[in-house]
Amino acid sequence: MSQDKKIRIAGIIEESIVDGPGFRFVVFTQGCKRHCKGCHNEETWDLDGGKIVSIDEILNKLDENPLLDGITLSGGEPFLQPDACCELAKGAKERGLDVMTYTGFTYEEILEGVDESEAVNEAGRKLLQLTDILVDGSFVIEKKSLNLMFRGSSNQRLLYLKDGRIIKESKD
Repeated sequence: MSQDKKIRIAGIIEESIVDGPGFRFVVFTQGCKRHCKGCHNEETWDLDGGKIVSIDEILNKLDENPLLDGITLSGGEPFLQPDACCELAKGAKERGLDVMTYTGFTYEEILEGVDESEAVNEAGRKLLQLTDILVDGSFVIEKKSLNLMFRGSSNQRLLYLKDGRIIKESKD
């Protein structure tokens, strides 16, 4: 149990085949400071928008679907709520699910730290350790492509991670 911790979300898709490999549960975190032109999820930008829900409530929904392959953390920006996203990722892993995370930050920025608070930065690095697949980089409308697997623009990378380290980068 996550001891009644909360997360601010824009919404949930309980069954998706387009937000990562296999059959996925998608959590759209609320809040993003990047405001990329052409963003697919502008409604997630407001840091005070969306709704606050219990992490246990989300994890219980995972238990209701034995067909799930993984959970996808999208946004908004998951790395603005790294503690809560870590709790979700840990809960997913405990259930045998893989974790895919989308971020407007680059992998390298997350390692260096994206916040003034070292505690937030450490939680972000922990989220990397719990993530199996990372899509990193801001959406750039001038580099938009409909031919990229799980990405919107060619500057974004599809990274496979193990213990927070890149083990493979998909080039397709």
